[in-house]
Amino acid sequence: MAGAFSLPTEYWLSIQITPQDVENLHNYLFERETPLTTRDLSFEFVDARIKAERAAAEGKHKAAGRSYLPKEKYQVGEDIVFPALDWKRGTVTALREGVNPSSSGFDVLTIAMEDRTERLFAANLEMHYLNDAPIAEPEKNELSAESILRDFGDQIEKKLEASFNSDHGLVKIAGSWFPRSLLIDINQGQLNLAEAVLDMAGGEPLTTEALMKDIELPASVNPKLAEFSLNYALQSDERFDEVGPAGQVLWCLYRLEPDFVREVPAPLRYSEIEHDRSVLSAEIRNLEDQLDDELTPPDKDDAHGDISSITITLIYPHLRAGTLPMSARARRLFPTAYESPRVRFTLVDGKTKQRIPAWVVLEYGYVYGLREWYKAHQLIPGSIVQLKRGEKPGEVIVEVKSQRSSKDWVRTVLVGKDGGFVFAMLKQPITAEFNDRMVIHVPDFKSLDPVWEKKQSFNDLVLSVMRELTKSNPQGHVHAQELYAAINLVRRVPPAPLFALLETNPAFKHVGDLHFRLDEEA
Repeated sequence: MAGAFSLPTEYWLSIQITPQDVENLHNYLFERETPLTTRDLSFEFVDARIKAERAAAEGKHKAAGRSYLPKEKYQVGEDIVFPALDWKRGTVTALREGVNPSSSGFDVLTIAMEDRTERLFAANLEMHYLNDAPIAEPEKNELSAESILRDFGDQIEKKLEASFNSDHGLVKIAGSWFPRSLLIDINQGQLNLAEAVLDMAGGEPLTTEALMKDIELPASVNPKLAEFSLNYALQSDERFDEVGPAGQVLWCLYRLEPDFVREVPAPLRYSEIEHDRSVLSAEIRNLEDQLDDELTPPDKDDAHGDISSITITLIYPHLRAGTLPMSARARRLFPTAYESPRVRFTLVDGKTKQRIPAWVVLEYGYVYGLREWYKAHQLIPGSIVQLKRGEKPGEVIVEVKSQRSSKDWVRTVLVGKDGGFVFAMLKQPITAEFNDRMVIHVPDFKSLDPVWEKKQSFNDLVLSVMRELTKSNPQGHVHAQELYAAINLVRRVPPAPLFALLETNPAFKHVGDLHFRLDEEA
């Protein structure tokens, strides 16, 4: 039996997409008359390449000489290939009459094989099982498109995407490709009808199928083709926004989307602070990961693995804006989209089963839609929120560990009329679990607005917050996590710039276990 056909790893790593490959995929889409994803087309591309390379290899083998069959006659000097020996090649160096009591009239060939060995084969022998052309049975490790895409799919998809993007004959909607020439015309009147339908929905996204019910399209047209054509026309019109998670197309009017979906809420806006991440110790980097700040750049391994739930400690900016951070870990729980920077999905209260319309704002890394839910649960900066994978695609479960309202001593920020602020340990009503280091009760959110409006330098701001925090600590030192939570009461700052300042500014002395003391003389 012939060995399994294979291609070297380098073949797939260095593969190039040719114009002929793209033309073949054009034809494939024409035949199917169905939009397909890059992954689907990658399968067709790889499968076609395997077949082409296999045919080329077989053609090369056959060109190397006659295939060996025991019933054939051969001459000295003739080249022969042996299909049953993985298409090895040899040359007839001698021929003699065979001697066997059970058979007569056959020849014995002496073959010099290409690996420099010498072997004997029978020829001119009518009765032999090899006289029937051998059929190579597929082995368990037979090359397949599935195995190739499992190992090299990401690289191949990126190369196909690049080729498709430069091909004006293909259009892409919600991750699927289709020939432009097959699209049916959607006129301005039909788009206006779509706008009116979405207007009546009051900002609730609708599927393309729902919009098609109110738009007159030719009945004879393939429904998939009509749907794709309408999607393309809607995508090309700035009034419409595609907001569905990957695998689902949902349309919304851009003007009806919440303000904090179309633009970043003021509490989340970050003005870049120059810093050097290389100065961060391993210990403080570990803390940075735990804080789940959406502004922390993901490590190369963050996208790997799967998680079913995470807990997030709310900082003031997210509580004020009614948002959640889309940290590197959280991104694996929330729905994403093929192209749209905004994704509409549903949060489900883990206890009450209340369904909360929410938005993932991928470009800026936050989830919007929780302001009323935060108010209902009376959450404060430092409250712990648990996120779990939903039971249905496009859903995420959100929950807090509530407790009967009781008063507890917690750090509280008090703001004067002049915009100055102090921290004091006061008894406050607590309704949910909180992080001891990050909890800071804010009696009146609006009282902090004047502090946000001050244009204090970052270094001076950190020093002033550090001074106020140390006043309420008998040891005179502050944990980096406490400082991070307190700084974000008055300015949106991710962990890295703050931690880099603690590591490099001599005014801050590390006294162990990520606690820092302020050295006023320095």
